[in-house]
Amino acid sequence: MSSTLKSDTAIARLATSWLLWYPDAELQARLDEIAVAIEALPPKTRLPLKAFVDYLWATPLSDIQAHYVATFDMKRKACPYLTYWTDGDTRNRGQAILRFKQAYLASGFDPGNRELADHLCVVLEFAAIGDQLTGDALLTEHSGPIHLLRDALANLDSAYSYLLDAVIATLPEITSELKARIAQLAAQGPPMEEVGLEPFPVFVTLDPIGGRR
Repeated sequence: MSSTLKSDTAIARLATSWLLWYPDAELQARLDEIAVAIEALPPKTRLPLKAFVDYLWATPLSDIQAHYVATFDMKRKACPYLTYWTDGDTRNRGQAILRFKQAYLASGFDPGNRELADHLCVVLEFAAIGDQLTGDALLTEHSGPIHLLRDALANLDSAYSYLLDAVIATLPEITSELKARIAQLAAQGPPMEEVGLEPFPVFVTLDPIGGRR
């Protein structure tokens, strides 16, 4: 993995992207490769990623899968879709997701239809093997939701919080303005729209993440 990527940041983000997918036999088969790749990373990304890999090695797959579903599918506060935190279930979210899709296609990166374009796994993969500059911008722009997701996972005592620690370690240092924005988002929650909602085609037209075909 490391021989084809340009930086430690790219390696950390791609490893995190793989580890954040639904845990299955394919991920288990990749764990040795991931463990080798992260071993050369700086401590700020290596240690949380190693802690999570150790969790996967030590825990039965069925237990990991049950925890994943209970965490990401059942709890809104652990939502891995970045625009959900800022746009909620409103019509604006369709346009926000479309911005991600357009950024990918403009860089020649096809995100596929495995997940929506704003899923953190997809954004991390794009930032690692697509256009790193645009990927940096997307992640930094949505660093508030990323910090909120990390806090939610930590409060749930989930090992997945290690992965968010690794992501945050690749982002610029948090500013006082961002701290205030995070506190505002946490207090208000995602916006809601109860009437006049129209389905957006973008929710059903996305194809399988490049590295996971």
